[in-house]
Amino acid sequence: MTEINTPVRQIVFDTETTGMNQDGGPHYEGHRLIEIGCVEMVNRKLTGRTYHVYIKPDRPVDEEAIQVHGITDAFLADKPMFHEVVDEFMEFVRGAELIAHNAQFDIGFIDYEFQMLGRYGKLQDHCSVVDTLQLAREKKSKGEIQGNLNLDALCRFYGIDNSHRTLHGALLDSEILADVYLFMTGGQKALELASGADGEGGGIVRLKSDRAPLKVIGCTADDISRHEKRLELVSEPIWLRG
Repeated sequence: MTEINTPVRQIVFDTETTGMNQDGGPHYEGHRLIEIGCVEMVNRKLTGRTYHVYIKPDRPVDEEAIQVHGITDAFLADKPMFHEVVDEFMEFVRGAELIAHNAQFDIGFIDYEFQMLGRYGKLQDHCSVVDTLQLAREKKSKGEIQGNLNLDALCRFYGIDNSHRTLHGALLDSEILADVYLFMTGGQKALELASGADGEGGGIVRLKSDRAPLKVIGCTADDISRHEKRLELVSEPIWLRG
C-alpha cells in the first residue's frame, strides 16, 4: 500500500493589544485584542494565504502601546468587535499548528476573549502551538545562537532584512516570524545561504508569482560528444562501479 503523507499546515500568527503591561497576566487590567495577523505555511512553504483583522476593543488603547504599534482609538472606531470576527478567525486556524513568538502572551489574549464570549474554550483545544521564543531559548542554551531573543535580534542573527519594520504590526510581524522560524528550524543562517559581495546575508528572497519562465538551454550533440570524450580520461569512474 502506498503511504500518503498528510500535508503539515502551520499558521504563523501575532497579535497587538490595548496594553503592554503583563505583570498580572497576559490580559492584565482587562486589556484587549486590537489586531490579529496570520500567514499560512504548508509543508514549510508559504502559501500566500493570510488572515488579518483589526478589532475594536471595549476600552481605550494605552498611550504606551500606541508608541509600539501606532494603532489609535480613532483608527479602531469603525472596526468590527471580536465576536463579529471570531468564527472567521477560527475557520482559518482550526486544526493547524500555530507558531508564535512568546506564544503565551498571544494565546492568553485570545483565550481571554473566548472566556468573555463563553465560546470555543481555549485555543489549544483546537490547535497545537509552537513557541519560537522557547525554541530560541533552547538553541541559546546549546550555544547555537547568541544575543537577545526578541524578533529584531533574531532577524539580525539570521540575516533577515526587517528594515521595513518601523512599528509593530501583527501581519508584518507574522511574515517576519515565518522567515525566522524557517531559518531557526532549518539549521542554517541566511549568511550561509545567500550572501552578497560584501559578505552580508541576503535573507530570504521570494520570486514574484508573475515572473517570466526560466530559459532552458539544452546540450547540443557536439556538447555531448565532447563531454563523453572527457569522461573517457577518468580512470575507474565511481559512477560505473557495480
